[in-house]
Amino acid sequence: MIEDRYAAAVEAMLFASGQAVPAAVLAAALNADKRTLRTVVRGLAERYIFENRGVRIIELDDSYQMCTNPEYYAFIEALGKAPKPKPLSQAVMETLAIIAYRQPVTKTDIENIRGVEADHTVNKLLEYGLVVELGRADRPGKPVLFGTSEEFLRRFGISSVNELPELPERAADIAADVAGEAE
Repeated sequence: MIEDRYAAAVEAMLFASGQAVPAAVLAAALNADKRTLRTVVRGLAERYIFENRGVRIIELDDSYQMCTNPEYYAFIEALGKAPKPKPLSQAVMETLAIIAYRQPVTKTDIENIRGVEADHTVNKLLEYGLVVELGRADRPGKPVLFGTSEEFLRRFGISSVNELPELPERAADIAADVAGEAE
C-alpha cells in the first residue's frame, strides 16, 4: 500500500534527520500534498503510541520530529551514564593502523615503522580491547604477535579487516621498505 510506503519513508527521514523537519519538506520528498503527509504522520504517531514504542513523533510549528518516549527516560539517562569509548590519540591511531594492516605484527615491527617506542601505545590498545595477542613469533626472543580484535571491527563498523580501505601507494611502499629493513 502506498500509505505504508509513505509511513516507512517518513519514519526513515525523521530518524535520519534527528531534528524537526518542515511538513513542506517531507511532503516534497514524498511527492505528496501536505494533507496526505499529515494523515500519514498522524497514523504513524498513533501507531507508536498504541504499540507503546520507544519513540514518538511530535509536531512543532508545522514541522515533525522523532523523539524518545518520555516513559523510557530513565533508560536513556542510564545509557548516558555508561562509559563511552575514549577518543584515540594520533599516536595510538597510527599504531592501530599499523597493527590492522600488518597483522600479525610485533612491537619491534611497529617501532621500526613508526620510528618511536611502542610500549605505551600498544598497552593502551590492549586496555581499550582494540588489539589482542595472537601468539608468539618464531624468531629469537619469541616476541608477542598482535592483531586486531572483534571490538576493533565493531568500533570501526566493519565485519573484517578485508574491508579496510586500500593504503595509498606511497604509504604501502614505505611500510614495505621498513619491513624489509627489519628482517
